[in-house]
Amino acid sequence: MIFQNVVDAIGHTPLIRLRMDVDPRVQVYAKLELQNLFAMKDRVARHVILEARRLGVLQPGAPIVESSSGTMALGVALVGTALGHPVHVVTDPRIDPVTLAKLRALGCQVHVVDRMSRQGWQGARLERLHELLEGLPGAFFPEQYRNPDNPGAYRSLAGELLGDLTSFDVLVGAVGTGGSLCGSARALRRALPELRVVGVDCVGSVLFGQPDVPNRLQGGLGNSLEPANLDRRQIDEVHWLNDREAFGATRDLAREQQIFGGNTSGSVYQVLKDVARRAEPGTRIVGIFPDRGDRYAQTVYDDGWAADRLHEMDAADLPRPINPGEVAVSWSRTDDVPRTNGERYLLFLEANTSGTGVLALSVARRMGLRPVLLTDRPDRYPGLADTDCEVLVCGTHDLPGLRSLIQGRFRREQLAGVTTTSDFYTVLAAELAHWLGLPGNPPAAVAACRNKALLREALRDSGIRQPRFVAVTDPARAAAAVSEVGLPCVVKPADDSSSNAVLLCATVEEATAHVATVLGMRFNVRGMPTARCALVEEYLRGAEFSVEVFGESTGNRCLGITEKRVTGGPHFVELGHVFPADLPTDQATEMVDAVLRALATVGMSHGATHTEVRLTPSGPAIIEINPRPAGGMIPELYRLATGSNLLAAQLAAAVGEPTRLSSATHGYAGIEFLVAPRPGTLRGTAGAAEIERLDGVEQVTVTASPGTSVRPPRNAYDRLGYVIATGSSRAEVIHRIHTAVDRVQLLVDEERPEVFSDEASLAPAH
Repeated sequence: MIFQNVVDAIGHTPLIRLRMDVDPRVQVYAKLELQNLFAMKDRVARHVILEARRLGVLQPGAPIVESSSGTMALGVALVGTALGHPVHVVTDPRIDPVTLAKLRALGCQVHVVDRMSRQGWQGARLERLHELLEGLPGAFFPEQYRNPDNPGAYRSLAGELLGDLTSFDVLVGAVGTGGSLCGSARALRRALPELRVVGVDCVGSVLFGQPDVPNRLQGGLGNSLEPANLDRRQIDEVHWLNDREAFGATRDLAREQQIFGGNTSGSVYQVLKDVARRAEPGTRIVGIFPDRGDRYAQTVYDDGWAADRLHEMDAADLPRPINPGEVAVSWSRTDDVPRTNGERYLLFLEANTSGTGVLALSVARRMGLRPVLLTDRPDRYPGLADTDCEVLVCGTHDLPGLRSLIQGRFRREQLAGVTTTSDFYTVLAAELAHWLGLPGNPPAAVAACRNKALLREALRDSGIRQPRFVAVTDPARAAAAVSEVGLPCVVKPADDSSSNAVLLCATVEEATAHVATVLGMRFNVRGMPTARCALVEEYLRGAEFSVEVFGESTGNRCLGITEKRVTGGPHFVELGHVFPADLPTDQATEMVDAVLRALATVGMSHGATHTEVRLTPSGPAIIEINPRPAGGMIPELYRLATGSNLLAAQLAAAVGEPTRLSSATHGYAGIEFLVAPRPGTLRGTAGAAEIERLDGVEQVTVTASPGTSVRPPRNAYDRLGYVIATGSSRAEVIHRIHTAVDRVQLLVDEERPEVFSDEASLAPAH
């Protein structure tokens, strides 16, 4: 196996079957993380440092400063120096001579503090570390106990295990920072939801509710503090071993399995034997062995050293089950793992302003979650104060800043999910969820949906029917793009929302002018930089529909098809919907199949998606995939027609809870949007109160306030309200909606508005 450099060589560690005196139908494997160049923390160092470089938090050649006396120091030294970073390691006199020699050999600057602070050796090290950070501009501190990139590093380990075994039943690993076992378990459970996870701790560690014993001798597991990365919800069973038991098991591991490991590997081995002894035939068990034994040659493997320090400790041959509140002094275990008593937070990265966004905060609270809104402008959301939602005001366009805020504010086991109800933040929300190991779609899949140029390329490569297209980033190429696509053509931004700046063009001149307009739009309505890319697309004729799909553990499932009424051009604005659409079975099947293929192509498999389709004479063609629930109040139509709440299901999916959605309908629901007949200023409305009493009318809502500048719709921001109605048939719904809408009067003073821009001065719908 050839690698281009030592950083690429990290991981790819062997998985070996252990010889155990148990039922031969029980398979026990050891994942030898100790076979990394230095140890398991090489994975953490690589992932943390590469992520910091990707995000720009660590600039090329900038220093890295770490506080450690063990394998994390070695991992940072390995990766940091290999990538050209000066590495400073702060440690204390307890560091073993082998580790110290390795660090110096790698070219690190090692800073050994000479006395404890009031917080002990660790406190003294951190004081010195912060002094170094102040004196080293641009220096980066990996913060392994708090940085979610620590557990995130073990996605690669989980992938290796699944690649080797496909499936297994039990994972056993040590717990120290909370990174390796929690990160591995979280990643594995996406493929193995029934996986049982067994944590190995040491007597005198506080991680699982035991009292602190500062003079314990074991290293690499246990802790006197609760690290922010610890997520006890991932662990089903805990074992505690005292020093004598752990060190004896380490020597047993070398003698019985010929694996020269450290005390952490030895502790895992001891617990593996007990788990295997109790396992049912056919069970597959994997243990993670983190460290090799060279650091312990003069301690654990020295007969005299061990005899002097451990002779007064009792050693148990089997674990004693203990109850909550009991203190473990020798090998003990429990299935009653202590959990955090804090609230479970669901983070919302901004929201839409059409009402659904604020409503989602209240729905989260009713689900027993604590909603937290991360926003740069709380005043954007009417009714926010009534939601009992925590609000964190921050820069919501800045991924490194968002990560820093979340890392500093929350413990990992407090976080249930990250979501958004705004189109513009779906990629950032996916990035945050992935970083934290929370449920969600891959960021690359969401990015491919948000940037329609990327979507077009992915669908083209898979042979899925869609419009001919050319992505244009230079106005000088617009005419050639129009020639390739043909006229009439549609020109639109690659990454905007709500039909903003989408234009049907009849001439080359019109198309090239609109390409220049799109490329000149530097920021969207939320102040975020645009992709500065225009799509020139073939204009497809045919009725428009949307397919509502929900991704669950069993795969993507169609919830139904929505019939859409859209302005015929030159602008494309949705004026009305009916759910479910009345389509012949063969057409509906073909449409759903095309959408499911498209979703699989881009990798969308979690939660709600809303895919817009044109039913052309040649069959259904994909117009766009939205990586979120439908807008335009379609979730409300779905609720009225099926009795299922799509918004609640989307929030449940965001936190990994089961969803209850139905595809069975008991009627039809429809919506018609109120739009201005001419440009001017809205003076008010009349008739809305009366039509609420009409049969089948469910909602009458006017979203625009008097004094608003209005115009015939060019994008969804120009819609002024809506009427929703239900009925036993499509015809009945349409009749009731039109009867109601005909009685609503929009009082518009005929005067030109002062400003109107296709960048939308009104609040976005998503």
